Amino acid sequence: MKSLVTATLLALIPVAQPALAADKPAIALVHGAWETSQIWDGVARKLERDGYRVLNINLPGRAGSPKAAGEVTLDLYRSTVLGALGREKSPVVLVGHSFGGITLANVAEAEPSKIKSLVFVAAFVPQDGQSLLDLATHDSGSQVGPHLQIQKEAGLAAIEPAARGALFANDADAGVQKAVAAAVVDEPLAPLATPVHLTAARFGAVHKVYIRTARDQVISPAFQDQMITAAHIGEIEIMPTGHTPFVTDPAALVAAIEKVAR
Repeated sequence: MKSLVTATLLALIPVAQPALAADKPAIALVHGAWETSQIWDGVARKLERDGYRVLNINLPGRAGSPKAAGEVTLDLYRSTVLGALGREKSPVVLVGHSFGGITLANVAEAEPSKIKSLVFVAAFVPQDGQSLLDLATHDSGSQVGPHLQIQKEAGLAAIEPAARGALFANDADAGVQKAVAAAVVDEPLAPLATPVHLTAARFGAVHKVYIRTARDQVISPAFQDQMITAAHIGEIEIMPTGHTPFVTDPAALVAAIEKVAR
């Protein structure tokens, strides 16, 4: 009886509940080149614990979403993301890393009403008519060039295996760098060379935030600044990390994303 009374009393005591995901915007995560959606796993778990619905999108042409390299296009990346967003009733916070910024721009141009905010994490921000290759060739501070391997017959772009860890996670110890290097995949070549077509009325009108990575060796901080200025992005968060803050400082990255979502 005593246990029954105790249980009844406890049931009557109000208990603070975390905010439901339905009360918050969904957060969609888009990976970059040489990556899969697994890069976001730690960030996604933290966001979900904080009550957010998370869409962790794996783009075609890699493990988990296999497709021949010759069949992978930038339009396919866009339609994959739009397919995930299409099931959401309210605008989402759309987060993209690195080459994911190109995909974000393409998606925002197609369906700006689906997006509450764009969050560029160490990401390329294109202007109308630019491709990733156009942007990357103007980044004199990037250290990718000497380690980039173009496999034309296979339709793939690869990063020299021995350089991957230090290039992507230069702010991490050797063990983390080894794990990051093991996760790097080859990237279908065609989307990297495909320009995007953007307008001020659509992509230009969507709210944007840039998370700048101050120790980045893939997209140099100076070039990040150039893209921020060109895109007139007024909201900037600075992280003292290399190119992969979702690995080296996921808690701070989650805090920055949730600041936008609020």
